[in-house]
Amino acid sequence: MSEKSKGILCIVLSAFCFALMNLFVRLSGDLPSVQKSFFRNLVAFFFALAVMRKDGIGFSGKKSNLPALVLRSVFGTAGILGNFYAVDHLALADASMLNKMSPFFAIVFSYFVLKEKVRPFQALAVAGAFLGSLLIIKPTVVGMETFPAILGFLGGMGAGAAYTMVRYLSERGEKGPLIVCFFSGFSCLATLPFLLFAYHPMTGRQLLILLLAGLSAAGGQFSITAAYGHAPAREISVYDYSQIIFAAGFGYFIFGQIPDLFSWLGYLIICSMAVAMFFYNNRREKEWK
Repeated sequence: MSEKSKGILCIVLSAFCFALMNLFVRLSGDLPSVQKSFFRNLVAFFFALAVMRKDGIGFSGKKSNLPALVLRSVFGTAGILGNFYAVDHLALADASMLNKMSPFFAIVFSYFVLKEKVRPFQALAVAGAFLGSLLIIKPTVVGMETFPAILGFLGGMGAGAAYTMVRYLSERGEKGPLIVCFFSGFSCLATLPFLLFAYHPMTGRQLLILLLAGLSAAGGQFSITAAYGHAPAREISVYDYSQIIFAAGFGYFIFGQIPDLFSWLGYLIICSMAVAMFFYNNRREKEWK
């Protein structure tokens, strides 16, 4: 299997895990975003730590990677908090739209940080997938509250920047479990003071659901870290939109939600863009061989 194919497989798996995480976050009820974020990252931290100990993975020892690890953690924490806050204070469709800006920012940041070139066809494919997602989530811009909308937008930007730093670190020898562990631990420490002052009591069911959300997030983090370690953002970020399809499936089977005609049209556009990107990249590789 080629590196690009591995990246595609990993990013689709991460999309499934993050869709599952969002499902558990919704099912956890009315809790502060910081509290949800803390438990999400706490599980991921111990999961990553266990993998590191099992595989004997440690820090590469390159001091030049430390600033990138911190930046990845800062951007990632901002992305989570922005997304969770938007989900708690906006219509879910609006929050989803803002969070789906992350692949665009990943390509933009990759261009400036990693000097990765973006071909016109790839840019058009990502734009087409984004338009397809708009048909599915049907954002209602009118009436969006300014502050949570800005935080949701910045959350998407933070996630895109974090994914760029993941690829930067992977190219410089840092292993995925370490990147996930460092980020999760950093995020827990950053949110702990707020949690201590604004903790909301939880039922056993809520705690279990949040732990499952954290486990799903760990799977998503490992997969997305591996994905951007295998291939550039311009080649695989479009597949991140498969999360919308997984979310629609959960909506149907868990909440009995049936997608309308616009949603089905969006699915068709996204799948078409993904298939077109796949064949385009294959043709480019054959031309270079």
